[in-house]
Amino acid sequence: MTSLVLPAFNPGPAVERTWDTVRRFLNARPDPWEVLFVLDGCTDGTRDRLAGLARRDGEARIRVVSYAPNRGKGYAVRTGLLAARGEWRLFTDVDLAYRFEDIARTADELRNGADVAIASREHPESTIELPPRTLGYAYRRRAQSHVFGKLARALLPLTQLDTQAGLKGMTARVADLVLPNLTCDGFGFDCELLVACARYNIGVAEVPVSVRYEDAASTTGLHTTARMVRELWAIRGRWPASGFPAPADLPAVGRAAPEPRRSSQAA
Repeated sequence: MTSLVLPAFNPGPAVERTWDTVRRFLNARPDPWEVLFVLDGCTDGTRDRLAGLARRDGEARIRVVSYAPNRGKGYAVRTGLLAARGEWRLFTDVDLAYRFEDIARTADELRNGADVAIASREHPESTIELPPRTLGYAYRRRAQSHVFGKLARALLPLTQLDTQAGLKGMTARVADLVLPNLTCDGFGFDCELLVACARYNIGVAEVPVSVRYEDAASTTGLHTTARMVRELWAIRGRWPASGFPAPADLPAVGRAAPEPRRSSQAA
């Protein structure tokens, strides 16, 4: 089984569109999947909306995990990945900014032997789709991502050009061994996960994706960015350069990361 975790905080009525898209994907797949909506202290009626959809559709492949109060994206992702039952476990944003083709491609990397696979908007085969009205927003987001990525690589033992893409996955074994050691509850979770992979010598495969910008809504304003920078400093303090005691059987997990697929012409 493959598990997909969708962390959510007050997504509103849009979660119904996500539910229907998820059901179409599940019905089209020949292999077993499950999807977990993780409601991170939602107060907008999302839990009731999903309960009504579950009664309507009788969909056993979709589960809902809910708790209060709001704890942050990192906490929600960890909760969902540890509650998942799949051999391969992925997470992405509840608005499905990445198509299911990208999600399936990332899952295929795990099935083909990668311990951890992450979407990379900087991969030469990646593309970005956006309507003209979001050009300014997309430019600001890209500039912000570049600045944050450089800062993350300066402070932490990271080599990935895109640490914050909202689509990542791992095997069940990596999830069970690594996630209990992570403590970042906010958006810095992605960086802490990659730092753990570096410290434990776990290979990370980078996967090309097609990103859609459909509106100019963003959760990464100045306040959020400042908090993410503080989280980087906290991660740097928790994960020293050497001497971190890895779980005894983690060396058996690590392997060299597969070379990313590259084309002769960048997208």
